[in-house]
Amino acid sequence: MNATLLRSAFYIAAICGIYLAAAMFVPAMVDLYYGNADWQVFALCGFMVGGTSAVTAVAMRGNPPPFSRRLGFFLVNLLWMTFALVGAIPIYLASGELTFAQSLFESVSAITTTGSTVLTGLDQAAPGLLLWRSLLQWMGGIGIVALGLFILPFLRIGGMAFFKMESSDTGDKPFARMASFTRAFLAIYLGITLLCAICYGFAGMSQFDAFNHALTTVATGGFSTHDASFGYFDSPALLWISTFFMTLCSLPFSILILFVVRGRLDSLRDPQIMLFLTYLFVAVFLLSLYISLNDQMDFLTALTQSAFNVSSILSTTGYASTDYSQWGAFAVVLVFFLTFMGGCSGSTAGGIKSYRFLILFNMLRTGMKKLIYPNAVYSIRYGRLSVDSETQRAVSMFFTAYILLWAFGSLGMSLLGYDLITSTTAVLTALSNVGPGLGDIIGPAGNFSTFADPELCLLAIMMLLGRLEILTVVVVLMPMYWRG
Repeated sequence: MNATLLRSAFYIAAICGIYLAAAMFVPAMVDLYYGNADWQVFALCGFMVGGTSAVTAVAMRGNPPPFSRRLGFFLVNLLWMTFALVGAIPIYLASGELTFAQSLFESVSAITTTGSTVLTGLDQAAPGLLLWRSLLQWMGGIGIVALGLFILPFLRIGGMAFFKMESSDTGDKPFARMASFTRAFLAIYLGITLLCAICYGFAGMSQFDAFNHALTTVATGGFSTHDASFGYFDSPALLWISTFFMTLCSLPFSILILFVVRGRLDSLRDPQIMLFLTYLFVAVFLLSLYISLNDQMDFLTALTQSAFNVSSILSTTGYASTDYSQWGAFAVVLVFFLTFMGGCSGSTAGGIKSYRFLILFNMLRTGMKKLIYPNAVYSIRYGRLSVDSETQRAVSMFFTAYILLWAFGSLGMSLLGYDLITSTTAVLTALSNVGPGLGDIIGPAGNFSTFADPELCLLAIMMLLGRLEILTVVVVLMPMYWRG
């Protein structure tokens, strides 16, 4: 890694820091409006971060080198670390009760749109602090989609949602220029957020609650302004509205742009969308049937609760309307497996993602055929497209790394004194960026406030690894990367 690449990466990070500092004045104005003294904390942090970022940008300014894989890997890690550290500063100063490790965990959970929290008493928390958490998740959602659409395809380790646009069929490209594509994405992201807030408002939320929940719903982040999450509102209409928007934002934004801007109905037949919606509907139906047959509630109520909570888990949003771990053994096991799956690539959702399951299944099926006909030639397909060997290798590497990290992370949590359910689901929910786990401590009725600093740091690392698709981080940790 040469000095020119490092300078360019720090320059871009400094520019992002300036935007993040500007965002701090939004919760400052909200606190000032509500008469909360924390407005001074956000204003001070805004000036401090903005000044430091501006000085760094001036010092690092120069002719940028051509964008390369080496620069891309380092830049992705640097940007997320910058956002995590900067985002933690006002949380630490405004809360007055959290350690910096807890504040960093909250910030990482926000920018990775995980939704795990160490904060309690959210109903009485300062409005500026609540809004800052929501803003971090919303901005993290923008970064996640940009990562999946623009950077990971270039680095050849992910970004399957952009697969069709990178293919030789230029007719699948929604725009000839990437700048036009970026503007369309931002317009759709902002438009969905405003529409979600309006719907929440009409369904009974206050303006403040509607705005905060719209930010975290579209980002599939899951931070709420109440300890009981959506259980606070006790409104079936709100649950269905949230279910719709969580599901919508689990779909690839590249496909949404093709549909909205070009009216391409056929774009919705993307194989990963079909798979995601299939296991979403199957899981909702089975869970609704199971709950109603056990006489816990009528079928319509069970359908509402199941649709909301299953969508929340599959989209890796992390909202909860009730303690679904009390629904029975089948519900607990189903939730456990749904935590692995996630949404579509190029969306704000986390998890392993449906396109990887498609490719893995086709690789397995082709491998079985080769056992019967060893001399035959088969290709791995993704819909009508052929998946090259490099993409197959990247999917296999990701899946292997995911399982290994989950295993070693769970062992680490057990060494810190936690039981099997808490250890395994805490690491799983961090890697998949889901939010709540299972068990009495971190289940849908609990949170992460009782965890000490070491385990919070471990889980924060897992959240970053999961959000950055694991391999992006692992590559930078290899000595080979820094040579030359």
